[in-house]
Amino acid sequence: MDPISGTDGERDIVVKNGMIAEVGRGLRRKANSHANVIDAKGFVVSPGFVDVHVHLREPGFEYKEDIESGTRAAVAGGFTSVCCMPNTDPVNDNASVTSYILKRAKMLGLARVYPVSAISKGLKGEAMADIGDQAGAGAVALSDDGRPVMNSLLMRRAAEYASSFGLPIMDHCEDLNLSAGGVMNEGALSTELGLRGVPHAAEEVHVARDIALARLTGAHFHITHVSTAGSLDMIRAAKKKRLNITCDVTPHHIALTDEAVRGYSTSTKMSPPLRSAGDVKEILKALADGTIDAIATDHAPHGLIDKELGFDTAASGVIGLETALPVVLSLVHDKKISLRRMLELLTNGMNVLKRSEFHRGLKKGAVADITIFDPEEKITISSGEFYSKSRNTPFEGWKLKGAVKYTIVEGKIVHARNL
Repeated sequence: MDPISGTDGERDIVVKNGMIAEVGRGLRRKANSHANVIDAKGFVVSPGFVDVHVHLREPGFEYKEDIESGTRAAVAGGFTSVCCMPNTDPVNDNASVTSYILKRAKMLGLARVYPVSAISKGLKGEAMADIGDQAGAGAVALSDDGRPVMNSLLMRRAAEYASSFGLPIMDHCEDLNLSAGGVMNEGALSTELGLRGVPHAAEEVHVARDIALARLTGAHFHITHVSTAGSLDMIRAAKKKRLNITCDVTPHHIALTDEAVRGYSTSTKMSPPLRSAGDVKEILKALADGTIDAIATDHAPHGLIDKELGFDTAASGVIGLETALPVVLSLVHDKKISLRRMLELLTNGMNVLKRSEFHRGLKKGAVADITIFDPEEKITISSGEFYSKSRNTPFEGWKLKGAVKYTIVEGKIVHARNL
């Protein structure tokens, strides 16, 4: 099932020298005796999943995750390509860090890694980073991620400059003055639990600013991990006006509401916070109607030292690479979206970022990045079995359906489950 080429049916795929050599029926009979044959009967074969928002933590925070453990987690989750955020130490605000990440990922040979570089030097929001050097080194987008640029003039200049290099701005939309000190969604529940809330407006004010700058500059703004109904309304309207706006949503903002915070588990603390049931309803609607362009995990690994604290002081963020498929597949089993639509959302990432050199799809001549999964296999999520170094998942113990069986990157099997 390939939403990129439109193929949907029983086919054989022949892979040679890292490329798809042929797609059709009855090709197994033509295979030479030395071919490695994967019997995928009963499974779904799709283009490799793409995650445009992950944190690999290297360099600087290898106790949480590193490029090796992060990309092993990625391929275990069916992701053949990931875009890693710049909040490392040193910050990825220059060509040398971007180059290091690319070289390290290539040496490991697991998932493809595409660095997202910083908008501002040191993620301080004060001076623009050297965008030209970062683009030349291989950055695919720009973001200050969890420390969003509050200075609108700086963001305007960065967007204009980034456009000249074909780089989108990937923005974590949060007005830091409105959200300051907040640790969960603002509402009756936050009052009941005695936790300071983050209002919807903290995200929506920033989304409105980015839409205005997209109109002013013509630059591509990608709004990441959208969490509120109001944000989606604005993004939907901006798209109808043909502004250069795209967006993604996370599996945890699809599957959970702020009710999950009741137990004060720090694995339910993330930024933006889990929102209301009404927001989740609107997210599901936007997934189905095409307003949302991609699903991205915002995989944010933390060590026990970061999470085993009081809710107020614990680090924000949850991991998601190894749980994304079964969590999102539950929408298909519940008939909220079609399987084809799910695959569009999981494989569309590089198209969202407008990387024209990235040839995808299950068609002759395409790079053989392939994910094979069983949509019916019953699983119980157990963080102790993860390849990630971290265990901060809100889905611990969930019983779901859906398991990645094989992940293939450039014709090489980089993950095989229980086989």
